[in-house]
Amino acid sequence: MSDDIELGRGLSSADVTALSHLYRGELYRSTVWRTRLDATTNWAVASTGIALTVTFSSPQASPIPLILVSLLVAVFLATEARRYRFFDFWRIRAHILELHFFGPILRGQGPRLDNGWNELLYDDYHRPRLHITWLEAVGRRIRRTYGCIFAIQAVAFLGKLIVHPTPLASTAELVQRAALGPIPGWIVLLCGAAFHAGWISAAIITYHARRGGDARASVAHGHDPILELARARQG
Repeated sequence: MSDDIELGRGLSSADVTALSHLYRGELYRSTVWRTRLDATTNWAVASTGIALTVTFSSPQASPIPLILVSLLVAVFLATEARRYRFFDFWRIRAHILELHFFGPILRGQGPRLDNGWNELLYDDYHRPRLHITWLEAVGRRIRRTYGCIFAIQAVAFLGKLIVHPTPLASTAELVQRAALGPIPGWIVLLCGAAFHAGWISAAIITYHARRGGDARASVAHGHDPILELARARQG
């Protein structure tokens, strides 16, 4: 029997082999970007650990390292959100192949093209676009990982002010201890509160946000067919 005999609905054995290699490529790319996500998370955790060690090394140690690391971790978060957008891009393609190509084969139906998944996937190769906004990616990473890191930093900073160099006696003393050189303590505390309110707001606002393509695509089309295809189930 020829290797080019059609299998299922419109695919030859050569086509199946080619799609299998395509799936391996997409899976590899999503794995690479997943590794990059882990790298930035590890940097954030390691730098926070170093800052905690330095800050609590002695009662006279300054809490400034925690403030600087908070800003550094915010940079890591911004970088990781960008990386997450690309990881999500490759992951969705691999999932479409799993769901609409390998899925029917596993169910004994053979390769199927009747729902047009191949046309939508081709269009995504022809006109690629990311399927999640940067802000939505930031919110997702905060809810999954960075929220805990920022919370630990905030608790550690307040704990440092409360217990070192001696146990806190009054609220006025807390404000006094929060001062950084010529910067009054109330300004430091206010900036800290605004910083943490910012990431909390990003996590909450994006929780119910539309998880679609970039902002321009969302406005222009109102939906993302690739995302809908990735969420669809074979009948």
